[in-house]
Amino acid sequence: MIETLRNKSPQILVVGDLMIDHYLWGSCSRISPEAPVQVVDVVKETFVLGGAGNVVRNLKALGAVVHVAAVIGNDENGMQLISMLKDLSVETSGVAIEKGRKTSKKSRIIAAHQQMIRFDRESRGDISSESQDLVLNRVQKAIKSVDAIILSDYGKGNLTTGLTQAIIQAAKKENKKVFIDPKGSDYSKYKGACLLTPNRKEASEATGIDIVDDKTLLAAGLKLKQMCDLEFGLITLSEEGMAVFDKEMQKISTLAKEVYDVTGAGDTVIAALAFALACNLDIGKAVRFANAAAAVVVGKLGSATANMDEIDEYEFSTHHRNTDDRIKTLQEIILVLKNIHREEKKVVFTNGCFDILHVGHIKYLEIAKSFGDILVVGLNSDSSVKRLKGNDRPINDELDRACLLAALDVVDYVVVFNEDDPYELIQAIQPDVLVKGGDYKNKQVIGSDIVKEVKIVEFIEGKSTSATIARIKHDLKTK
Repeated sequence: MIETLRNKSPQILVVGDLMIDHYLWGSCSRISPEAPVQVVDVVKETFVLGGAGNVVRNLKALGAVVHVAAVIGNDENGMQLISMLKDLSVETSGVAIEKGRKTSKKSRIIAAHQQMIRFDRESRGDISSESQDLVLNRVQKAIKSVDAIILSDYGKGNLTTGLTQAIIQAAKKENKKVFIDPKGSDYSKYKGACLLTPNRKEASEATGIDIVDDKTLLAAGLKLKQMCDLEFGLITLSEEGMAVFDKEMQKISTLAKEVYDVTGAGDTVIAALAFALACNLDIGKAVRFANAAAAVVVGKLGSATANMDEIDEYEFSTHHRNTDDRIKTLQEIILVLKNIHREEKKVVFTNGCFDILHVGHIKYLEIAKSFGDILVVGLNSDSSVKRLKGNDRPINDELDRACLLAALDVVDYVVVFNEDDPYELIQAIQPDVLVKGGDYKNKQVIGSDIVKEVKIVEFIEGKSTSATIARIKHDLKTK
């Protein structure tokens, strides 16, 4: 899945409440003599884009080309925000200035890896009708060239009901999908969007259904989908992942290894979903991708982002990959292993036909994996097997054989190759260790001139595909 999205650059328009996240980082070891409060010794101060700006940051981290339409104040914070967008190489002509408005800025004091206090400076009222017209005009100019639109609603007045509906209708005319991170309990303003990303509490308030179990979760999800005329119903479930609704419910789980800070996790989810769906992934794969991105982000302090390498590493470390994710083309495996080599992990390679999977194969692969960190299996294609074994082989086609191998925990990646031997594949991926079966003892091993080590693993006696086929033929004849 990651390799499908890597190096993609969908054009995505973000509309919503831009803000600055301001952090004062320090340590706390004493109580003030002036009042019963902790004293934080500030050692670092940082500023990052927040709100809809954090959605922009997440999209940029994933590789999207981002356009922005929003309204900020004519103040110092507004000028800083414009400068921060430019630092990300984001075009700022779509950011309108409204006189008298305060640009949102949230200041947080962090000590001992936790947030001590937050204070805000901002305007919360609706932007003026003139500002709404400016934003809509910006959307209409950009809509033909973008692949998707995200509305990031923080309830700070940018996304009024009228403007939100006007954007959704404009997008429908151009057959463009709108993804919304909602706010408040009245979701009628979002009617007609592709999907919304409310959490459990927000979905309960919007639907009037108290979500306490899967039955009420399903009822709320289907009601949300119907009342907002959504293409996909979706509810985020914190550490449990997400639930997607059509006629039935599909819960797609996640597992964050460590949770330091949930700040901005919703921004990551909407950005990752829009990115994946704009790249034509199906909703199930898009949700898995967004789950993984969010899990990376909550393991960091402050408003954070997740890039493709971090998401790939997360998925690998938690083994939340289906068989499709483990089956790679030559170009895909080269990119994957480039990052793995950079992390100084030891890559092990072996190859074979693996026609009818049996216990001998399993034990062989388990031993092969023990020689390093990542096991890549080169799988002979159907045409290659026929040349090596004869026209009555393989019994199972290459896709079936690849899927069975990819379903094994010990196998990290499977690559199908069409040549009679794997030399070109070994040369391309540059593994550290090459593993072959016991019949190669005292023989020249193809690829041994490329790798650092060659390991020979003895087969289990009597366990082979040829022996299995022979036994089946014998049993059929004697019946």
